[in-house]
Amino acid sequence: MSKPPTPKELRERTTELLAAHPPATTDRLDFLRARFDAGLAWVHFPEGLGGLGAPRSLQAAVDAQLAAAGAPDNDPRRIGIGLGMAAPTILKYGDDALRRRFLRPLWTGEEVWCQLFSEPGAGSDLAALATRAVRDESGDWIVTGQKVWTSSAHMARWAILIARTDPDAPKHRGITYFVCDMSDPGVEVRPLRQLTGEAEFNEVFLTGVRIPDAHRLGEVGEGWRVAQTTLMNERVAIGSSSRIPREDTLPPGEPPAGMIAVAARAWRAHPERRTTDLHQRLLHHWVDAEVARLTGERLRQQLAVGAPGPEGSGMKLAFARLAQEISGWEVEFSAEDGLLYDDWTFARPQHVDFTGREAGYRYLRAKGNSIEGGTSEVLLNIVAERVLGLPPEPRTDKDVAWKDLPR
Repeated sequence: MSKPPTPKELRERTTELLAAHPPATTDRLDFLRARFDAGLAWVHFPEGLGGLGAPRSLQAAVDAQLAAAGAPDNDPRRIGIGLGMAAPTILKYGDDALRRRFLRPLWTGEEVWCQLFSEPGAGSDLAALATRAVRDESGDWIVTGQKVWTSSAHMARWAILIARTDPDAPKHRGITYFVCDMSDPGVEVRPLRQLTGEAEFNEVFLTGVRIPDAHRLGEVGEGWRVAQTTLMNERVAIGSSSRIPREDTLPPGEPPAGMIAVAARAWRAHPERRTTDLHQRLLHHWVDAEVARLTGERLRQQLAVGAPGPEGSGMKLAFARLAQEISGWEVEFSAEDGLLYDDWTFARPQHVDFTGREAGYRYLRAKGNSIEGGTSEVLLNIVAERVLGLPPEPRTDKDVAWKDLPR
């Protein structure tokens, strides 16, 4: 296609897909592969890579037309790290071979991805990471180190990984970005039991893992710059999440669309628990959630015309605060029922389910919202410096070689 398709042409292409692969009689994976090949996976991606070079804003219309026809989705919550973080990074920094190898099975969900960034000694200060990648005589990289808080590592086939390749350079300039095969020898995944009793996260040990140089994204030593693409997309994905929309209008019995909707539905269902104070606080949370929803909509519109920026950090901050405040209100409103929590089974969830569980689960799980995707303290600095233009905090280690930093 020599020029981007019009909305009418996209509708026609979607109709052709449905006619050639009727959802009712087509295998789910076959349909998803056909959708990718038709350029209707990410319409804003280049042709041949799941897209048609169309404006990103047209994706919603394609999704709606396919959903109305009963077409299967790719279970985005299960493969969210691949969709929201790995894919845009591979598109921007991968060569043509990497794009063609990884993007299709990533989008169809045939291959799950995880993120090997945080370490026990490098969480908030991610640039201080110590996992080493040393190049051998063959040109491959030998990686040794430990990563932590790795969501979905127990299901993942591939990982996006940052490792230190030059300890003599300052911490931000000695990092390189790789794609790591989680099935390779030397990769060990161990579960981490969290506050909810689940094992949603993992620690990952890398011992002499061999990564070919062809699986490097970006130039050697430029991994921090590449990682910013990943992190910006991650924060936009969390901050503009569908978990903070306005109160839902679904029929009774249908699951609510977001946490404020869960709280509002509980309020309507239990008039005997209402107090003036709880009412005022619920109204306050509802207004905050509506502000966040509208701000998130604007953020998604900005994303449709360009790459995500630091504004996503502000939305992620708002989401974390809202989730914690609303879940705390819900536990209090539920009285003694809010303390019920009977699942300490060390489960391995396919995805985080905020709205399909009890109030106790939401309250416990929300505690992690101010840590994952960048701690709130770090994001406050990003908003202050990169959005508001305030003077940066003094950083005495900025130009010091990583090997000389105290640890």
